[in-house]
Amino acid sequence: MIVTVTLNPSLDQTLEVDVLARGDINKTAPARLDPGGKGVNVARALAGNGVPAVAVLPVGGSNGEVVLHLLDRQSVTAAVVRIAGTTRANVTIIEHDGTTTKLNEPGPTLSEQEVADVMAAVADHAAAGGWIVAGGSLPPELDGRVYGMLAEIAAAAGARLAIDTSGPALRAALAHRPHLIKPNAAELAEAVGWPLATLGDVIKACRDLQHAGAGDVLCSLGRDGAVLTSADEVWFARGPDVTVVNTVGAGDAMLAGALFAGGRGAVALRNGVAWATSAVATTGTGVPLGDAIPADAVHLTADPDPSQPLTEEHS
Repeated sequence: MIVTVTLNPSLDQTLEVDVLARGDINKTAPARLDPGGKGVNVARALAGNGVPAVAVLPVGGSNGEVVLHLLDRQSVTAAVVRIAGTTRANVTIIEHDGTTTKLNEPGPTLSEQEVADVMAAVADHAAAGGWIVAGGSLPPELDGRVYGMLAEIAAAAGARLAIDTSGPALRAALAHRPHLIKPNAAELAEAVGWPLATLGDVIKACRDLQHAGAGDVLCSLGRDGAVLTSADEVWFARGPDVTVVNTVGAGDAMLAGALFAGGRGAVALRNGVAWATSAVATTGTGVPLGDAIPADAVHLTADPDPSQPLTEEHS
């Protein structure tokens, strides 16, 4: 069983325009609504591909009700914790050339009891040999100690812990020795404090986070592919060229695809890149279909050339 935890879920609205004109009236295509948040997106991708998963999330207000309605329509099993606050709403604006602008609310503050209720729901569904996946930003006033709670739950259940977050929350999570973390290139550069211009820079940064407490590191590099480092291996993978429609949720699709394939090693990396490649061709924070981009279309390399440059420097 894979249990995802989204402490700050969202109602995501995606709008498409030809060109965003600041300070003017912009006409859009009909809006698309999706349930959002990294853990939610991972659960959606897994459920859409027939993988048993439970999305644990706190919800409140009218936005929260819409999120639950959308999850139900997508046949995503949700363990719901009702909160006093209102679930946030995020807006993504996509221009014709693929330029993406995101407007994200901070989200509601959770009380100590609400956090405890979320942890109890995770413990109720965690299973030996499974995964607990904590993803996304933390609500206001909630700090990295929450990852210690999740690590304890995982250890007690015999489950593995995967974390996909950024900034101070990512650094705080490392102290609790997660089995897998999944930063993107910008998040990885922020975590280590130096720019990433080559695959060697990426690998060095992944190793730095492993030395700080992470188990395996799966780093998504956008159009450059992805890197997976374990204790004794380094793998690089790149998907086939596709028309990029929307990059929102692609990293979540990568993590879901990797977990679908067991969450370890080259097979997990290849499947994760296949799912992410499928996701970027999907409008909105869409759910990739596992067979849309076959895994054997992904080019996989062991011990890649560290001098290979990235298409853009991340810092």
